[in-house]
Amino acid sequence: MARLKDLYKSKIAAQMQDKFGYKSVMAIPKLEKVVLSMGVGNAIQDKKYLDQAVKDLTSISGQKPLVCKAKISVSNFKLRAGEPIGCKVTLRGERMYEFLDRLINLAIPRVKDFRGLSTKSFDGRGNYSIGFAEQSIFPEIDSVNMFAPQGLNVTFVTTADTDQECREMLTMFGMPFKK
Repeated sequence: MARLKDLYKSKIAAQMQDKFGYKSVMAIPKLEKVVLSMGVGNAIQDKKYLDQAVKDLTSISGQKPLVCKAKISVSNFKLRAGEPIGCKVTLRGERMYEFLDRLINLAIPRVKDFRGLSTKSFDGRGNYSIGFAEQSIFPEIDSVNMFAPQGLNVTFVTTADTDQECREMLTMFGMPFKK
């Protein structure tokens, strides 16, 4: 079992129930899924950027990403509908908890001039999103052979009803928010 999943079942769930006074065990918020996505605008001119993004996202997540295509044509960006423009991965279960563990303990400490994660990135429904300027903060990525730095978005989807519950749960997992 993943280390953070075991932590959730043994400690976090009980602490959340005590703090927020849930009457049922099923009402306790839990992490539902983690979505990793990369928008690759440079893929319009050169497909190598998209191939590199797919390779990097595969090594970060441990599963093959879905290549996303443009829904509409935008003439100013020389973009046609149906062209591949990004990729995404949805992690659930064991892989989700393993990724969360690596993110909190390995990747975030490698961010240059890190002062904590913003608390303004909650969506009002108990979900949290963060963005990274480069995917090279993950130890799986070889920054020497990296084709080009690419942004990475991470969204945590939870069953929490409020942002306060989600923030408390992520803090208990070890997410370093700003004070």
